[in-house]
Amino acid sequence: MTVAVGADHAGFPLKEFLVGHLSGLGYRVTDLGTHSEEPADYPDLAAAVAEAVRSGKAGRGIAVCGSGAGAAIAANKLRGIRAAVAHDHYTARQMVEHDDVNVLCLGARVISRNLATEVAEIFLTATFTGEERHLRRLKKIQSLEESQ
Repeated sequence: MTVAVGADHAGFPLKEFLVGHLSGLGYRVTDLGTHSEEPADYPDLAAAVAEAVRSGKAGRGIAVCGSGAGAAIAANKLRGIRAAVAHDHYTARQMVEHDDVNVLCLGARVISRNLATEVAEIFLTATFTGEERHLRRLKKIQSLEESQ
């Protein structure tokens, strides 16, 4: 699977660590920047990650900012993107299994490197269950998206 990864300046060190870790696990990683700790705006990186997923250039995406919240808000503005923040194992798995999340958002100022790698691995290996109740809910989300 190809994974698009991006970060603002706050998330840069964690992004660099994740890129190396995920590459070492055999994932094809598309590093969308930033490439330094110089100020960078999280909406730009989140949009780049989300667009890579939406266009099919990546199967999933990971966006990193200070808290994860800003990246999630920005990524969710793109039609077809379901982005969520996860800083624990349960959320990382369930957000994919139940909500078909395709962009994981992490807060570099909230989560340790070790936990971030665990959360990312869980997110990347989880699969959507496709159960009727989850499909029904996703259709409602899509209706909300289309009503705008």
